[in-house]
Amino acid sequence: MGVVWGASFLFMKIALDGVTFGQVAWSRLVLGGLTLGLIVLVTRPRVQNGPVLPREKVVWLHFLVIAITGCVVPHLLFAWAEQYVSSSLASIYNAVTPIMTALMATLAFRVERLVRGQVAGILVGIAGVVVIIGPWRYAALTGDLWGQLACLGAAVCYGFTFGYTRRFLSGRPIAPATFAFLNIGIAGAIMLAATPVLAWHPVALTVPIVAGLLTLGMLGTGVAYIWHINVLRAWGPTNASTVTYVTPVVGVLLGVLVLSETFSWHEPAGAALVLLGILLTQRRLRWPGWSARPLRTAASDRPARSARSARSAASAESSGALQRSPR
Repeated sequence: MGVVWGASFLFMKIALDGVTFGQVAWSRLVLGGLTLGLIVLVTRPRVQNGPVLPREKVVWLHFLVIAITGCVVPHLLFAWAEQYVSSSLASIYNAVTPIMTALMATLAFRVERLVRGQVAGILVGIAGVVVIIGPWRYAALTGDLWGQLACLGAAVCYGFTFGYTRRFLSGRPIAPATFAFLNIGIAGAIMLAATPVLAWHPVALTVPIVAGLLTLGMLGTGVAYIWHINVLRAWGPTNASTVTYVTPVVGVLLGVLVLSETFSWHEPAGAALVLLGILLTQRRLRWPGWSARPLRTAASDRPARSARSARSAASAESSGALQRSPR
């Protein structure tokens, strides 16, 4: 997943030479939906002898939500952003996803709980984003800033989708291939409906552009999403988002080697801070005395105080009993 999705930033950059950003997002979702639809049609995956496709209307509504927030909006944002920023920088911003996922999974959907070290990781990651943006640069006042903010908005969308999926869909008996098809297929249907708005412009296709769009759609937005659902169910939203450890490495290497992209000093420095923030947020790196302590809130303190009071009362009763009992 990390290799395939890391290369997707290169493919988007190449495709923008001959098609619009809307056509890039349109192509990857339509092709991805068709690929997954064929896989489901051939394999007919089932879970617990249930139907191939879910029958509850609320499930389809949940898939509509994640299709918009996890596919349509972020794919449009990344494709638009790469008109103004390098593919390498876009892949670095994608690495912010675990930090956004931790925030969404904890604060918005309450499917996970942060401890002190993870909160420190989020703060370090946010500081890294600020360093990457480099607000002291003149270029930050031009389209470069808007491109970076679009990348950041896409990472927020991914974080929301990870948490939403865990909260409302991960526990349902839906086969991974079906899950991925409904997610990407509904997004592809939305794109088809939006064709008069997004995909009507003339195109200038070349072999590299066609090859990039096919790979981006069929593999990166098709098959890789089946892998993604398996990992999400096995590891949970925060751990599944660790695929972004690999994504920026691949994206940066390909951007530098294939497109001869360059960096300013603050971009790798900020990326290092983001990586440190991810390691803390994922609890791969622990600060002594911090990582194991849950956040204290008024609600969480009440059980703790009750437990301490009970222990104190038990201790007092035990002490009294020892004093009353004969030697």
